[in-house]
Amino acid sequence: MKTLLIAALAAAVSPTLTLAQTTAPAAPALAAPAAPGPQGAPAADTPLLGAAQLAPDCGNLHGLNGRAFCVTAPLAGVGALADTYIAHFESQGWLAAGGDDNRVVLIKRKEGGGCDGMQMVAFYDTAGPAAPESPGYLGFATIPGDVCAVQPASGATPQ
Repeated sequence: MKTLLIAALAAAVSPTLTLAQTTAPAAPALAAPAAPGPQGAPAADTPLLGAAQLAPDCGNLHGLNGRAFCVTAPLAGVGALADTYIAHFESQGWLAAGGDDNRVVLIKRKEGGGCDGMQMVAFYDTAGPAAPESPGYLGFATIPGDVCAVQPASGATPQ
């Protein structure tokens, strides 16, 4: 989680940045999924926190327009903003369950069993300068299905 803060700060000064990057509005998705699956929905119940401002078009980056709920803030503050969102979701019972330098996967147990899933991604547009005041973005989307369901081992046959 702290890596988002470090990555956002590094973005302002480093050409080898760890936040998701794009050079054109029609860039591919952040990461190719291992296998095609159902698409999640924007996490539209996400509040505006801290310095976040609504970014309904997700900066026209990574094809997230309509696929994620996005907010924007100056790039230098995106890491701290991400930590604010993580703390907010944790206060609502969500647990940070994984991710990488630009993505955090959150899960929340359902009362009847199983789990809901959501992910937060941090990104910016590399077509412009990576200055502290450049726009950075956080995108929030649900993960469809029960993310806590046990997946059969590959090649295993059910008994």
